Amino acid sequence: MPRDPNIPDAFDVYTLVLLRWPAALPSFSDEELDDLQRRHLAYRAQLKRDGVLVVNGPLGDSSDESLRGLSIFACDPDEARRLSDGDPSVQAGRLTYDVMEWWVASGALGFPGAERPVGDRRSMPDD
Repeated sequence: MPRDPNIPDAFDVYTLVLLRWPAALPSFSDEELDDLQRRHLAYRAQLKRDGVLVVNGPLGDSSDESLRGLSIFACDPDEARRLSDGDPSVQAGRLTYDVMEWWVASGALGFPGAERPVGDRRSMPDD
C-alpha cells in the first residue's frame, strides 16, 4: 500500500511542557506570590541562557483555565521533566506540568535564537 500523501516524509519532534495550576491550588500571601513568580521567571531565564529552554511564555484565552504556560525544550522528555521539577513554582505546588512530544512536518518551525539543535528529525513508522 502506498504511503498516504498527507503524511510528511519527515517530522521534527519537539519536547513541549505545558504548565498548569494543580487541582488543589495552595494559597500564598501576595508577598509570597511575588517572590515565587520572581524565582520562577529567574529559573526559566537561566534555563534559556543555558540553551535548554528554547521558547516559553504564558497562555491566555484558553478553554482550559488551568493552563498557564507553554515551553519548548531542546532536550528529551525525561530531561524536561527533571528540569521542570526544579522550577520553584512546581516545588511550591503552585504549578504542575505535562510533558509531551510534538510531531511537526520537518522544516515547519525554526528557532533562529537557539544555540543548539532543537528537536529530532524522525519518520512516521510504516504500519
